[in-house]
Amino acid sequence: MIDLRSDTVTRPNDAMRESARDAEVGDDVYHEDPTVNELERRVADRLGFEDALFVPSGTMGNQVAARTHTDRGQEILLERDSHIYRWECAGLAQHASLQTRPIDGGKRGVITSGAVREGHVRANDHRPGTGLLALENTHNAKGGTAISPKTIDAAAKTAHDLGVPVHLDGARLANAAVAHDVALSRMTREVDSVMMCLSKGLGAPIGSMLAGSSAFIDRARRGRKLLGGGMRQAGIIAAPGMLALENVERLETDHENARLLAQSLDALQGLTAHEPETNIVLVETHSKASDFLTRCADAGVGGVEFDDHLVRFTTHWDIDRADIETAIERITKVIEKS
Repeated sequence: MIDLRSDTVTRPNDAMRESARDAEVGDDVYHEDPTVNELERRVADRLGFEDALFVPSGTMGNQVAARTHTDRGQEILLERDSHIYRWECAGLAQHASLQTRPIDGGKRGVITSGAVREGHVRANDHRPGTGLLALENTHNAKGGTAISPKTIDAAAKTAHDLGVPVHLDGARLANAAVAHDVALSRMTREVDSVMMCLSKGLGAPIGSMLAGSSAFIDRARRGRKLLGGGMRQAGIIAAPGMLALENVERLETDHENARLLAQSLDALQGLTAHEPETNIVLVETHSKASDFLTRCADAGVGGVEFDDHLVRFTTHWDIDRADIETAIERITKVIEKS
């Protein structure tokens, strides 16, 4: 099976497995795991923040951030197809008691400065007020669009002018940085906090990072504990995460493979592939997406359904160019038989 369902399906390499075995550990709830402490220090430095917090998942990182930034009952501005809104089990309502105010970010999922100003609500005796702006980069549902740092800056500046903090869901932030050929810290320069996954394109078996000011991370650590994320000898999963940080530059290979896949599938009758900006390829299907994916799976290619006539294929470090070429051959046969 050539598994293109997600970049979360990657397997840790031998070096990661060895680092887990040999990691120096302690009780992280007591801040005594030296490997976790070092990972947090390195990530904070890479992202340009004072401190960082190791969390089990990106969803937990986003939810902890939202709860830490806001007061109960406030509104959160977010893109209407954002991950934090669509695919995190209504955690904003359940964990932080927030009211959502979705913004239409268009085809690329971009929240503009003007949209922030328009969506902002000032608190008064009748209205809760806007407590947080949440951005996403890359934007998963829009096909891994890599939002430029200047666009992020503009939206964040407007929010700050209105007295609103900004959280960036950067699950695939490294992909965005590579696409724009800038450092990770440039992507986060104007936001107040960021979550970045180590377990997607970077290849770690588990874990995400939440970064912000020292005061913010102190509060977020309590939120992590509340949600059950206080871990003990977590160095065995933090050690592969440190190796994952060195995999940023190789993401360009995934982007190249995505472009090859998209160009080839777009040439097939019955399929229309969107041009990818990073490692996600969205493909419109004339037939039902579920039927198409079933035939693909039978042929040995995995993908996921995004809508009735939309599927997603995601390239990653377990997939090389030969795998992409084989996947194209198999999907071509699927189309020819349909």
